[in-house]
Amino acid sequence: MTMRRPRWIAGTAVAAVAVSVIAGCGGTSGSSSGSSDTIVLGESQELGDFSPIMGYGQQGVSPIYEGLLRPAADGDSRVPDLIPALADDAPQPVVDRVWRVPLRAGVTFSDGSAFDSADVVATYRAVRDPRVASEISTDFAPIVDVTADGPTAVTVRMNTSADPSPYLLLGIAPSEKIEAKPAAEWALNTRPVGTGPYRLDSLQPDQAVLVARDDYRGGTPQVTRIVYSYVPDDNTRAQRITADEIDGTTLPPKLAQSLDGRPGVDVVAVKSADWRGVSLPSANPFTADVQARKAMNLGVDRAAVVRDVLDGRGEPASTPIAPVYGPAYNADAQFAFDTAQAGQILDRAGWRAGPDGVRVRGTDRASFTLLYNAEDTLRRDLAVAFAASMRPLGVEVNPRGTSWDEIDTRLNSDAVLLGGGATPYSIDSQVYDPLHTRVADSSPYSNPGDFTAPGLDALLDETRQSASGAANDARYREIQTVYETAPSAVYLAFLHHTYAVRSDGWTYDAPILEPHSHGVAWGPWWNLPSWRSDTP
Repeated sequence: MTMRRPRWIAGTAVAAVAVSVIAGCGGTSGSSSGSSDTIVLGESQELGDFSPIMGYGQQGVSPIYEGLLRPAADGDSRVPDLIPALADDAPQPVVDRVWRVPLRAGVTFSDGSAFDSADVVATYRAVRDPRVASEISTDFAPIVDVTADGPTAVTVRMNTSADPSPYLLLGIAPSEKIEAKPAAEWALNTRPVGTGPYRLDSLQPDQAVLVARDDYRGGTPQVTRIVYSYVPDDNTRAQRITADEIDGTTLPPKLAQSLDGRPGVDVVAVKSADWRGVSLPSANPFTADVQARKAMNLGVDRAAVVRDVLDGRGEPASTPIAPVYGPAYNADAQFAFDTAQAGQILDRAGWRAGPDGVRVRGTDRASFTLLYNAEDTLRRDLAVAFAASMRPLGVEVNPRGTSWDEIDTRLNSDAVLLGGGATPYSIDSQVYDPLHTRVADSSPYSNPGDFTAPGLDALLDETRQSASGAANDARYREIQTVYETAPSAVYLAFLHHTYAVRSDGWTYDAPILEPHSHGVAWGPWWNLPSWRSDTP
């Protein structure tokens, strides 16, 4: 899992999940689509970056691309199964750390070219190529190489004994579209070519239009046209769906809840491994003190954060590992809310109340700035709530909204309200980057303070190298216990992503457990080919 800036990642993986849900109103409503086979979705993130090398559809959920595997589940209460998409079967072990993946025959890209092993090899090598400078390169660090085994199979070499499946979701691009230059400059960003059920028809700064492929091997979806409308302001998107101008959008929990009961609008909440937390800088004497970090973790009421800020749409988080990970989750290694103990820890560490109530130690004050993306109202509300919870401890936290460009330059000096969980279908990816000390090519958002607990790095490395099973689940539980002794950040909550949807006359597959990236890529629209109209 890598903490990184939000980006627009549309998605609707073609899943065979049989579970359907019936929602309220929309597709045939008076929305701006004006067509029963078109849906219009309000997107909060800028449109573009349609290349898988930029992270688009990284978790196997995309209307344009497909990976070797894709996620499939009957709901959001568990980590999805990863089943074949472009692969013809599950990965097959050859020897330890080497797997063979047979490929599906008869697949074509949207430009008419044929899919084969060369495309898989080129895509995976590009994401790790330093010349390409992909933001998601570290997410594929366990893959040593992917090579062709004839045109109809590939061999995957790993640096771990773990199952490679979570790393085989990356959307595959045609080999001839791979470029030996920074991914941000690739033509695929604005002219994508994939094997998925939709193709990009037009792209403007405020609108992207996708149309269903007539030649898609799975058949043409009933939703034949998807219009993504860029509407960055939360309140404006809420107004547009109540006015029946769009068919769906993502909204902060409280704003979404305010629409509950509106005619034709359903509010849908989906569980995720998407966490929010406070990174702590190494350059500040207070946050650099491990005892201060322990005290802050004890001084925040996470249940109140979920109740008051998320309107109950979430779960408390002490680490990046959520209860959904089952036996790998350690219920005994969660920070309790205990202001008395937090105060005692600070007293013993020499942080004593100063004249203005803010604790001091020598010339250092228990004070720091907490930056958040000013366009994100949920991060703002979480930052304000965290600051309020620190005040009774004598800790001064000053929330300030700003741009990601400034945040990039201040990760060492200021705390930041960050989010993570970009690759939750691999628990290793969920945990390694945020808890391990920084490694080569780490995202700047991965453990910005570069803190660790004694023995934690070695335990994370051992767990990454090991195969899945009971022994590794025990290691993950130990990771949480060790982290609790010297936390590097203050994790607050796992979000339940909230959506407002109009879907009159349509049924669709139930949403699945979601990653950090969501928006209208996910929720009710994660698998648009599953949408079925009961209107003749």
